[in-house]
Amino acid sequence: YHESVSLSVITHLNLFHYGEQFLNRHSLTYIYTALSKDPKIPGIHEFTAMGILDSRVIDYFDSTTQVKTPKTHWMRERLEPEYWEKGTRSRKSKQQWFKVNLDILKERMNQTDDDIHVLQWRHGCEGVKKGNGLLEYSQGLDMYSYDGDDFLSFDDSSSVWVAPVKAAEQTKRKWDEVQVLKDYTKGYLEKECMDWLRKFLKYGENDRRTSMYVFANNARSKTNVVLNCMATGFYPPEIDIHIKRNSRILTEDDGVMSTGSRPNEDYTYQRRDSVVILRTDVAMYSCYVVHHSTGFEITKVWDGKLPNPNPDPDPPGPVIFIILAAVLALFVLGFVLLVLYKKGKFGKSTRLYTAQPSPC
Repeated sequence: YHESVSLSVITHLNLFHYGEQFLNRHSLTYIYTALSKDPKIPGIHEFTAMGILDSRVIDYFDSTTQVKTPKTHWMRERLEPEYWEKGTRSRKSKQQWFKVNLDILKERMNQTDDDIHVLQWRHGCEGVKKGNGLLEYSQGLDMYSYDGDDFLSFDDSSSVWVAPVKAAEQTKRKWDEVQVLKDYTKGYLEKECMDWLRKFLKYGENDRRTSMYVFANNARSKTNVVLNCMATGFYPPEIDIHIKRNSRILTEDDGVMSTGSRPNEDYTYQRRDSVVILRTDVAMYSCYVVHHSTGFEITKVWDGKLPNPNPDPDPPGPVIFIILAAVLALFVLGFVLLVLYKKGKFGKSTRLYTAQPSPC
């Protein structure tokens, strides 16, 4: 059952991942995952909900904290406390809705309380930026999955619910008869969701905080130093970084190495390029960074400051602690992934939508 929790974001990324591949496509998706009972596993909650802008988590709620919280600085700064209070109430209500419907589905399928079952709802919208710069609706997503399998989805083009399994046919017939539900679902996907998508994109674009740092570290040889060009706080992850020596761009043939774009804690990215140079080199070194999707562009010249060739050694205690903590975390992750693999079910992707209908 754990795969529906752990892989819910991955499933989403396979569905709406265009924001990173094509900069004129963006998506907003909400994922709700409910378990039939507490799994009593650290980090796995009985109920979770998250909002995802492109592939970036922007808000989060779980049954333990019981609070909807922002996951980016601009969501925290741009949205009033009332937004988060209302969101918390809404997600608490959805948590109860999921609990009721899990009981209904278990009874319908003659399942006992011995196993843990998973009900997941994903809904959202994708927009495409046209030549006039406006983001227009492209497609919607509103889908329910049960125990990792597709259960019910909304077809926006024909305004009907689609039941891929026999157990969902009763729910399909019931929901198809509620015209107001179908109208609301279609309206949310094509208008309300798109309005929020445009708003969140604007907030994020106006609050880009890409930073650039140029500095030197000690190399293995005391006659050398490692010159670093580091950019952080950017999104999406595609970025160009060039190290220059007297205006000439250095390449891999010159020994340039790159970490590639790596995620930060706030769902932005960082990247560091580096090259080993002589400590006595008096050439002018600079770093050129350009982030095409946001227009961020900067050239920064290294100030020539060299690190102490004989620094005091760091105390080993914290380093050992961090390594042990990392090993323990990997062990726990490995255990969870093993359980998921043995379970043998992984959520399949289809199309979804939104609205909180009556119980199944």
